Amino acid sequence: MSFKEKRVRESGRAPQRALRISVLAMMVASGIAQAADSTKTEQTLTVDASASSDAQEQAAKDYSVPVTRAGTKMALTARDIPQSVSIVSKQRMQDQQLQSLNDVLSNTTGIRGVSSDMDRTNYYSRGFIIDNYMVDGIPTAFASRWNLGDAQTDMALYERVEVVRGATGLLTGPGNPSASINMVRKHADSKEFTGNLEASYGSWDKQRYVADLSAPLSPEGNVRGRVVAGYEDKNSFIERYGFEKKFIYGVVDADLTDKTKLSVGYEFTQVDTDSPMWSGSPRWYTDGSQTHLRRGYNTSPEWAYNNKENKKVFVNLQQNFDNGWNITLNGTHNEMFLDSKQLYIDGYFDKNTGIGTSPYANYPVVGGTGYNTGKRKVDAVDAFASGPYELLGRQHELMVGVNYSRQDNKYYSAWANISPAELGNFNNFNGNFPETDWNPREPASDTQLVRQKSAYVATRLSLADPLHVILGARYTNWNRETLSAEMEKNNTTPYGGVIWDFYDNWSAYASYTSVFQPQDYQDASGGYLSPVIGKNYEAGVKSDWLNSRLTTSISVFRSELDNVAEATGATNPDTGNAIYVGKSGVVSRGVEFEVNGALTDNWQMTFGGTTYVAEDRDGENYNSQLPRTSFNLFTSYRLPMLDQLTLGGGVNWQSKTYKDVGAPDGNGTWRARQGSYTLVDLFARYDVTKNLSVQGNLNNLFDKEYDENVGSGGIVYGEPRSFSVTASYRF
Repeated sequence: MSFKEKRVRESGRAPQRALRISVLAMMVASGIAQAADSTKTEQTLTVDASASSDAQEQAAKDYSVPVTRAGTKMALTARDIPQSVSIVSKQRMQDQQLQSLNDVLSNTTGIRGVSSDMDRTNYYSRGFIIDNYMVDGIPTAFASRWNLGDAQTDMALYERVEVVRGATGLLTGPGNPSASINMVRKHADSKEFTGNLEASYGSWDKQRYVADLSAPLSPEGNVRGRVVAGYEDKNSFIERYGFEKKFIYGVVDADLTDKTKLSVGYEFTQVDTDSPMWSGSPRWYTDGSQTHLRRGYNTSPEWAYNNKENKKVFVNLQQNFDNGWNITLNGTHNEMFLDSKQLYIDGYFDKNTGIGTSPYANYPVVGGTGYNTGKRKVDAVDAFASGPYELLGRQHELMVGVNYSRQDNKYYSAWANISPAELGNFNNFNGNFPETDWNPREPASDTQLVRQKSAYVATRLSLADPLHVILGARYTNWNRETLSAEMEKNNTTPYGGVIWDFYDNWSAYASYTSVFQPQDYQDASGGYLSPVIGKNYEAGVKSDWLNSRLTTSISVFRSELDNVAEATGATNPDTGNAIYVGKSGVVSRGVEFEVNGALTDNWQMTFGGTTYVAEDRDGENYNSQLPRTSFNLFTSYRLPMLDQLTLGGGVNWQSKTYKDVGAPDGNGTWRARQGSYTLVDLFARYDVTKNLSVQGNLNNLFDKEYDENVGSGGIVYGEPRSFSVTASYRF
């Protein structure tokens, strides 16, 4: 058992009035958008290469991005994409100090995380885990048990993050109907020497330094370079924990001709953590009462660490043609490394004697240690072409592409159990536990090689001026080799959407796509479960305003899945892995809304929310550790009477959650709960000069105490009230 997995059983019934806020959400979205209409600004998106520098500077400060290839790989406005799309821009990341992918996803509409411990967070949308993370459109499959630092990816390297919720088979092939996360890299787009230097200091001695420099590499500026480098060091509200991050990113962009652009780049990130607490602190005593350990308590010994290293090389070639067509070629080679020695405690303890009891039937342990190393290597190439064509007197768009990826996951593990006698009196435990005399590390059972070959096509048909249809499909040949078996699957994922521009700035849409997701979960024989299959439906209304600087959307969705993995609570004695069964008839349905962008030139806002139910065919909640309703709000306002000063803040709220986990010695279940809670953040920025600004951020203003790991018997506390002060110099 190289990484500990919790054996849990879901129970409880979902609320039956989860769609109650749909009317309210429509009123919020339409009301704000109607207010924007009073500006009488041009409502149709126009792209003007000669736009003034002031207009370009204003656009760079917006929370919205007018055009994206998210969803279909065709360059469209968010209003023309028949799915729910959220874009977190560079400006919003700066205002809210969203410095890692973990920070971004924690503040994105419809996404919620469950933290297995301090270094591992898995993200979910619409009740299902997000397992597709992309960089510049190339996906990397994400294994939740072997989290190699994806959530700690530093946002200083990226221009924006695009989130498409629901099934995204046209983009990624296999995947859950949750969401796809695409990080868009920064590029060398300046023909003048320019840059930004940033330094910050915050709670728990956090220090962070980032340099972002761009310069022409040829006299004409047709060859340009950009370097982003940074260093971060901090402690934590958790005792003994230390975190250090180093990263550097370099890219060269060359205009080979007026219509041909080549980009080549390299990225390196190293994250080292000392004494990270693995799987949280024990939740209960044996009498069922809560331990109520302080937030700063740490079960980790001094010898524990969790280090990760990430190296990426990439190339991008874009060719434009006079007829409006373009060809894009992306290639990447990624290597991610893990080196970790850790200890976890997950027993139940007598309140008086401190002696532990196992949470598992016939498995008398109260914790364990693990020495885990791993390497994930991804080689991928993606090529696609898109452009207009004429048919029956109308102009349409076509996108066609091919993709190949090879992902080699090698994991090695040595582990040891901790018995109640070895641990002794937990009431006196302070992390002082000797390092294990490790056995030789052996290949973990989920070491695997996955190859995918895909071809995809989509067309946007203009049936009438207000009516467009998007039709597409992706064919995937999927092959997985493990230590003991090989599986190959062929799948065709259809995609269909319709967009109706029914009034001025408003559009209605509907879409459908199928779901196909191979699984890493094993049954009682040690074999992998068959892939998840299903259907995903979505319909909604979108609008855009101020030349697409402000977007609004409201949607309803429904996902129907079969063969979804569910833990049985039993453990395979030969492998130490949890045993799963496939459940059919899992349904997720709900409502989402979002308002994003510029309400005025001085006022930016993102306001989104979701509510849904997710049940199996027996009516029991699926993934009940996730909140069924959540809202995110963040806004900034530059004072007209003192335009050097920008003020803002945000509110995140989520409903209560619960999960039934194994009771002492596996005798029944106990229910872990987290009530609904609200987190409030504030920020202020003052432009001392045109080039120098100082910003302060205050997070969790009211110091709310909350648990981010309701899905297990261990508590992982969210971060208490914290502050940071950042100075930025632009030139």
